[in-house]
Amino acid sequence: MTAALLATMPGQVWRLAAGDPAGPLFVTSYGADPLTAVLSAVDQRGQMLWRRDFPGTGRPWSRVSAQGTVWIARPEAAWHVLEEIDADGRTLGTVVPACQPGEDIGAFVLLPDGFCIAWTAARPMLRGAAPLREPRVARYTRDGRRLWSTPVRLGDLSYPGVVELSEANGWRLQAKRPWTPRGVRSAYHEPLLISGDRVAASFEETSGLARTFLLDLATGHTLAVTDPAPSGHKAIAGDGAFLIGAQGYGAFETVLLTRDGTTTTRWPSHGAFTVTADGTIRTAEMDNRQPSPTQFRHLSPGGQPVQGPHLPGYYTAPPATDTHGTTVLWRNGSLTAIETDMTPHHLHTIPGTGITTRTLILEGGLVALALDHELHLLPTPLGPLATGPWPCADHNLNGNPTHTS
Repeated sequence: MTAALLATMPGQVWRLAAGDPAGPLFVTSYGADPLTAVLSAVDQRGQMLWRRDFPGTGRPWSRVSAQGTVWIARPEAAWHVLEEIDADGRTLGTVVPACQPGEDIGAFVLLPDGFCIAWTAARPMLRGAAPLREPRVARYTRDGRRLWSTPVRLGDLSYPGVVELSEANGWRLQAKRPWTPRGVRSAYHEPLLISGDRVAASFEETSGLARTFLLDLATGHTLAVTDPAPSGHKAIAGDGAFLIGAQGYGAFETVLLTRDGTTTTRWPSHGAFTVTADGTIRTAEMDNRQPSPTQFRHLSPGGQPVQGPHLPGYYTAPPATDTHGTTVLWRNGSLTAIETDMTPHHLHTIPGTGITTRTLILEGGLVALALDHELHLLPTPLGPLATGPWPCADHNLNGNPTHTS
């Protein structure tokens, strides 16, 4: 195999995506400060092809279209703009979705005919004198015309083990947490997913308690809302179905949410998932207990996790599964491949902790992932990225989590 390559990016990397297994790889990161988002194109030799800087704060969002163009969300004055950029770094056009002052794009997904956007209250430094807006989910045409808009209300949030003291409640322990729009954000993990004709939009309050709203893609009608629970990883599980994880405050589980809003199978496990075309669900477990008893597991249809190798450490780059069923992930300084029979193989040593991106399998088994500001390109004997609802985080190479059977 060829040697591993390392590319230093201008700041902390948040997102990796590609329009094709051969590249280029589109890297979204911060610049020298967190007030600038940077979109870079990097080839498989780790060479930067071009770089575009965008002023703005918050988590930078980007998606790659089926045509190989990159869409990035950026603030511009009192509006929010979606800008389309081609593989050579040139702007093809911009779209200004219909919105109100005081809103931020919390997350967005590209649709064949437009966009779906989760809106949250703008951060104070951007909102200024604008009114405080409640969160909502909306669908748009390609030119930014709104088709529907659905308001989101989390209600009073409570969960065993979550209590607070505040001046507002007389410094008494209080289990229920009334929410305000200012304290609600799109969920940290997989906030907006589309499967078939269903939308799963997840919002969390500053305590980390979250709810997922299941909407009809055609009408925006709310079909179901999950009970409040600590926020966790999520994934598309098939046509209209989703995996919803919960972790923290004693929670450590995953449920299957069907297209009619019914919660069916429940597993006593939580982590970053892959779901392949044959329906196999794999997870690299994550929880906050130290030392952690977490393992790599398969989640069987009956609700019982199938035990795999122990996973030491905590920080994890969400895994990817190849066409042979081998899963690759970074954890505790090691890039590890785990075969279908649960046999692990150490591939590379990559020290690091902190912010990680998802893991991608590119052409020729090249694995790409970023730790903080460093992009790693690692040769492996893996096959191509698997097909299915969720072979890697964010659904596919494009990093655009919308799936149709």
